[in-house]
Amino acid sequence: MKTPRLFLLIVGSSLVLASCNPLNKMIKNAPLVKYGAEPNPLELKGDEVAVTFKGTIPPEYWHKKVKADITPVLIYPAGSATPKTHEFTTKTVIGEVVEGEGQKMMYEKGGDISWSDKVKYDPDMETATLEYRIHGTFKKKEKDLPAVKTADGTIITQLLVKGDERVIAGKDQFVRVTPANTSADIHYLVNSPTVRSSELRDDNIKALKTFIDSAEANRIAVKGISVSAYASPDGELLKNENLANDRAESAMKAVKKMYKQLKKDAALADEGYTSGGKGEDWEGFRSEMEASNIADKDLIIRILQSQTDVEKREQEIKNLSKTYLSISREIMPKLRRAMINVTAEKTGYSDDELKTLSTSNPEILNVEEILKAATLFDDLNQKLGVYKAAAAQFSDDWRTQNNIGYVLYTQGKLDEAKAAFEKANTAKANEPTVMNNLGAIARRQGDVDKAKEYYSKAAGAGTEVSHNLGIINVMEGEYAEAVSNLSAHGNSFNLALAKALNGDPDGALSTADVSEENGTALGHYFKAIASARKGDAAGAASNLKMAIDKDSSFKAKAMKNAEFIKFKSDGAFSALLN
Repeated sequence: MKTPRLFLLIVGSSLVLASCNPLNKMIKNAPLVKYGAEPNPLELKGDEVAVTFKGTIPPEYWHKKVKADITPVLIYPAGSATPKTHEFTTKTVIGEVVEGEGQKMMYEKGGDISWSDKVKYDPDMETATLEYRIHGTFKKKEKDLPAVKTADGTIITQLLVKGDERVIAGKDQFVRVTPANTSADIHYLVNSPTVRSSELRDDNIKALKTFIDSAEANRIAVKGISVSAYASPDGELLKNENLANDRAESAMKAVKKMYKQLKKDAALADEGYTSGGKGEDWEGFRSEMEASNIADKDLIIRILQSQTDVEKREQEIKNLSKTYLSISREIMPKLRRAMINVTAEKTGYSDDELKTLSTSNPEILNVEEILKAATLFDDLNQKLGVYKAAAAQFSDDWRTQNNIGYVLYTQGKLDEAKAAFEKANTAKANEPTVMNNLGAIARRQGDVDKAKEYYSKAAGAGTEVSHNLGIINVMEGEYAEAVSNLSAHGNSFNLALAKALNGDPDGALSTADVSEENGTALGHYFKAIASARKGDAAGAASNLKMAIDKDSSFKAKAMKNAEFIKFKSDGAFSALLN
């Protein structure tokens, strides 16, 4: 039977039309197009995975009448029978004679395409695959070009950040040895250097005797006694200077006699006594005048300020005859005196005494003593008990509740610590130390925005604030800021991590060597990552082996870790994961 000529004509025409579809040629030559992605592998930064998609179209590839939609698709997790997918923004590329929106691609020259997008991170994306799916259109014909795989896995090294926020205890102001100085004075009759017995019965001398007599019982040690004697600024200058010296000598004799009677064999050595006459007491005169209600007071003060010659100064004041009588009666007697100054030191409780008293009799301690006592205990429960005793007595001092919170935080009792820090904030609102501590709680409980609000009010509390901000910097992908903030508080694992994420693997390794995780499984695992980042396969393999030897769970982590993709064909490295 002969085939109908009409049928042969239709079939032949169809074949011709099919052979004219440029999409077929583009499918055949698809490997000539180079697709890529940056970074590759993908990388978590903050809470997103951001990607820049790229393609290079060779000359004489893109047909003038072809339009294609290029869609990057993330498929995750790898190996899943029912994987999730995420389609990124589609890039439309059009031939040079195609109308409509899209990037023009010239047939003769070819060219580059590039666009960016991001996706919220999903933990399953750690083992994701990125591929380009291309759907072409020529006139009314449509075809899918071969999908192109461009990347495997997502680096999630950022998630190694340790949530080890540092809280701060309120510092005590305890000083074991403090000054305990005291003073008294002896007054003299005009032109006399004689110490009157009535002066030695004066209240201020009695108080001085009592102080010296009870010093030892009050944990006070007298270190020295000095006497400074004066004459009133009336009369002959030279005579007054000699009179002041004589008064210093007579006062010192009286003091030595009194001290030896009280202390007997414990009297001060000779070098413990110093004395000297100070001449006319013009400074005392000025002070007394300023505090007085004497007529012409302001005029006399102006004379004191303007006249530097003491004899002329005295004469000008005497010329105010009526006023001078008041001065002689009210002011001058106060200036004929010897000042006795006792230098002494009070020694507070020893550490052992503080520890004993803080648990047996805390009510006799002041707030500085009891706060100091708490620091002397290593046991957290004992420390907490002393801080609670402090809070019971000194509830208005923010440090007591703050330090209760400090211990509770250290014990991992975040809710109780938060309550204590809030009480401290009630005692003193917005105290920077408390703001830092509330910020640490907020971040640990998942409220990053609230934590940052607290930290903004914590300036000056200490380098702990910078460390805590550095943790948030890492979590939000602000790696340069993280390095800066974490560096302020010294070497730490988080600082090493921030340096690696910020492109400094050598700095990361040196910091890791002196961090708190040095020698641990986590420390070695991180050093394997840092070594991989600098292309050191041997370093990565040796550190990974030590990590797995210390904690076998790191083997499964390493198998999924995109940091190690480029080394999985390395014999020594791949042997660790099989």
